[in-house]
Amino acid sequence: MTSDINDNNDEEANCTIPSNLIPADELSRYSADRDPHLEQDIANYVQGQAPDEVVQNVEKVKQEVVLGEIYEIWDVITDKNRWWVITNLTNLYSQKSFPSLDYILSFHIGLMMRIRSRPDSANIEDPTPFDDVFRRQEQAKNRHESAVEAEDYQAVGMQLRECLISLIGVLRRRVPMGLDIERPQDANFIEWSVLLIDELCGGKGNKELRQYLKNTAKDTWQLVNWQTHNRNANQTASLIAIYACDTIVGHFVQLLERERLDRIDQCPNCKSRNIRTHFDISIGPDGDYYMTCGVCGWSSHPNGA
Repeated sequence: MTSDINDNNDEEANCTIPSNLIPADELSRYSADRDPHLEQDIANYVQGQAPDEVVQNVEKVKQEVVLGEIYEIWDVITDKNRWWVITNLTNLYSQKSFPSLDYILSFHIGLMMRIRSRPDSANIEDPTPFDDVFRRQEQAKNRHESAVEAEDYQAVGMQLRECLISLIGVLRRRVPMGLDIERPQDANFIEWSVLLIDELCGGKGNKELRQYLKNTAKDTWQLVNWQTHNRNANQTASLIAIYACDTIVGHFVQLLERERLDRIDQCPNCKSRNIRTHFDISIGPDGDYYMTCGVCGWSSHPNGA
């Protein structure tokens, strides 16, 4: 009898849980199914939301379809905290405050439905090459909200002007131009607009569209500069200038993104349509998109990542 008790004690001693758990930054080695591109997207998002923390492990724990919308739930461990990250729209939640996975998913879906119901709700998903442009737009709108005097509304015009110049800077770095084309000065928005629209919207069938875009760009630039120098600038003029700037920025973003969106809708390897889009800030000159296949893992990343 004593021997049996001793044997049981030995077995219990051999089955104790080790006190030294696997470090968070080594957990990925033991994950059977990994998607490094999506993991990097989530890590970049958390790093942007919590810049004083270092991401150590990212793991997709669940995916659910609710009313036709796909929601991915990620478990993210940093050197300071542990987070849930849920997509569509992407947001993060502390696991200390929301320990229940089912509860936080329900909470997230409700929150995102409320955000989408708001007019002009911003998409907060991924970083883009236009982040500096969007930042300047937001600064102009914030200045407009607090403006009182004519000089304040003139300052809004100055910020919108810098926004348009920043837009041209992004486009100049990303749109290939022929060596024989004479390049205007960097701040010559109207001339650069003409060149870029010709490159991004070529073809006989786009003649009317090109003319509209060129006229809109020219009118917007002239309006913004008029507001900058108008000693009687007021709220109405400022608001119209903001809307005009939003319109031309949206047009140029759409033109630049059209080629990327139309470039591929099928994986060249397995012909799957499960194509995902990612953004990598390390792709020159100021970050770029690349695509991967969710089935076979094909990637269009220029560095073969």
